Amino acid sequence: MEHENRYLPILAGIAVAIIFGFSFLFTKEALDIFAPFHLLSFRFAFAVILLVALQILGIIKINFAGKRLHVLLFLSLFQPVLYFVCETLGVNMTSASEAGMMIAVIPIVTTILAAIFLQERPTKMQTFFVLFSVLGVIFIIFMTGNIDLGESFAGMFVLLGAVFAAAAFNILSRKSSLYFNPVEITYVMMWIGFLTFTSIAVAQHIYQGNLVDYFVPLRNTKAIISVVYLGGLSSVTAFFMMNYMLSKIEATKSSVLANLVTIISIIAGVIFRNEPFYWFHGVGALMILLGVWGTNYFVKQDKYYELKFHAIKRS
Repeated sequence: MEHENRYLPILAGIAVAIIFGFSFLFTKEALDIFAPFHLLSFRFAFAVILLVALQILGIIKINFAGKRLHVLLFLSLFQPVLYFVCETLGVNMTSASEAGMMIAVIPIVTTILAAIFLQERPTKMQTFFVLFSVLGVIFIIFMTGNIDLGESFAGMFVLLGAVFAAAAFNILSRKSSLYFNPVEITYVMMWIGFLTFTSIAVAQHIYQGNLVDYFVPLRNTKAIISVVYLGGLSSVTAFFMMNYMLSKIEATKSSVLANLVTIISIIAGVIFRNEPFYWFHGVGALMILLGVWGTNYFVKQDKYYELKFHAIKRS
């Protein structure tokens, strides 16, 4: 049983990577119909509706009595709010290649922050494999070509905000798991995302004078399917599993699993969008897989912090 529990968080991380990898297909489809913040509004609205329905049916239990709710509000400031704002604006200001290169350094920033704030210092071998995995992502993006940093300097700084927001979320989610279960963390995140992005989307529609058309996109079947996938799977299911994973394993190990998203997105593009598959895709994918394997294989023999972490959690 203990052997199975050891691998459950890793399996959850792989599932998250698969869901996020396919989410790019649905996002591309949806952005043909929605403006970015309009899509985020409906995405998180569906997530909230789903969670509230599960709560009413008694499938999930939410209890914030006597708990430090401000901890989750602070966490939600980084993810989903700051991350999605910086990512959305940054991608609009740069190319997809540049955005991918910046997002690929999240494991490095997470490793640094985890060492500072969680005392989760990776071994030399883990550090090597984290960097090796990130290089795999950067290699794929670089070989895809057309990277010009000079024309989008400001956009790169905005994307850097998304990188730090994601890394900070990894750290804060792990610390928050001392006081909240993964369902409660996800519940607050979805509500904050819904309130924030709906406010932005409504304000944009009012400014443009077309508020009466707010729900018009939902007449499109493709839009509904995208919202259901992004809100139900990419938001509720994926973030629940991500928060579960972060409550069980070190932030460094969990963050490097996110690089699997690059592989999944390539496979999804080849199969469903007939996008080309080149030799460098295979080389980069192998580097990512080796990085994920190495980071999780070369675990510290000293379990002091992990035992301390779970002892505090049980108390």
